[in-house]
Amino acid sequence: MAKLYGNEHGTGNKKCLNILILEILKRYSDEEHHLTQQEIMRKLKSDYGIEKTDRRTVRANVESLATLGYEIYGVRDDDEEDDNDRDGYYLIERDFEDAELRLLIDSVLFSKTVSEGAAKRLIDKLRGFGNIYFDTKVSHVKPTPVLHRTDNKVVLVNVSEINEAMDQKKKIRFRYNKYGIDFKMHDQGKEYIMNPYQMVASNGHYYLLGNIDKYDDVTYYRIDKMSQVEIMEEKIKPQKDVKGLEGHLNLPKHMAEHIYMLVGDTVRATLKTDIAMMDTLVDWFGKDFRIVETNGDELTISVNSNERALFYWALQYGPYVEVTAPESLRNDLSKTIKEMSKKYN
Repeated sequence: MAKLYGNEHGTGNKKCLNILILEILKRYSDEEHHLTQQEIMRKLKSDYGIEKTDRRTVRANVESLATLGYEIYGVRDDDEEDDNDRDGYYLIERDFEDAELRLLIDSVLFSKTVSEGAAKRLIDKLRGFGNIYFDTKVSHVKPTPVLHRTDNKVVLVNVSEINEAMDQKKKIRFRYNKYGIDFKMHDQGKEYIMNPYQMVASNGHYYLLGNIDKYDDVTYYRIDKMSQVEIMEEKIKPQKDVKGLEGHLNLPKHMAEHIYMLVGDTVRATLKTDIAMMDTLVDWFGKDFRIVETNGDELTISVNSNERALFYWALQYGPYVEVTAPESLRNDLSKTIKEMSKKYN
């Protein structure tokens, strides 16, 4: 039978003292909360069952951690005469700063891609990287179904499988699901085989960017709507053989041109708008669009975008934007706006 080594610190074994002291410093110390040697000794006893330690041993292990590269306040430099550790120790550099952890937690909290249960588990793991003082700051943070989270409980499994397939440059097969009028996800009764190239986040959802063999262009599938994802033995189609992915994939440029994750050709479009729309334009298109003309508060811009995506975007911001080119897009918008007007009149 294999021997388990995970809990030997409770027997009084001091060989792992420096690891335990590091965990104590991570959990209980920061710039405003220092730990004296006596306090570390008490934590070793209460948290790990280490009974027999002394101040000299604690100090030696803290200095050992500093030698290994951990930044610890209170470790005396060799040329100093005073004992800096009398004010206690605290771990200066951590894996994550509090602000970084909060940003990661909020990213999970407001993601529509992961289920409520998965979000809770992820948030609990992230909270574990902070100390007890950070933990109290985020104790109120709980994922909520009000955010319209996915019902798919295997999203993280999907992500893992897709990531492995991309790493091995192999195709995947999967089933695709859509909501029915019963508000439940239903299998569409078809198996898909896809060349996976990149996972991207857009508008609060996670997409797989890839290609279906019988087509020569890019396609997208919502990862939270995929199920039964399997890695195949067959190697993926080279990206250079896919229209729009020739050469190196410039993901920021690609995302700016495909704002709604719709397939189709990219066109050069001209829009009339005003300066007040600059924030919105940058939010959606990045900084890749060009200002062609200014006239007071009016702007004329030129932007590359997927034509169907720009069609929906122009409807969304209709009161503030006029598409002047291409003519085909302008005509489609004109026809649709007239049909909408009839419905509301």
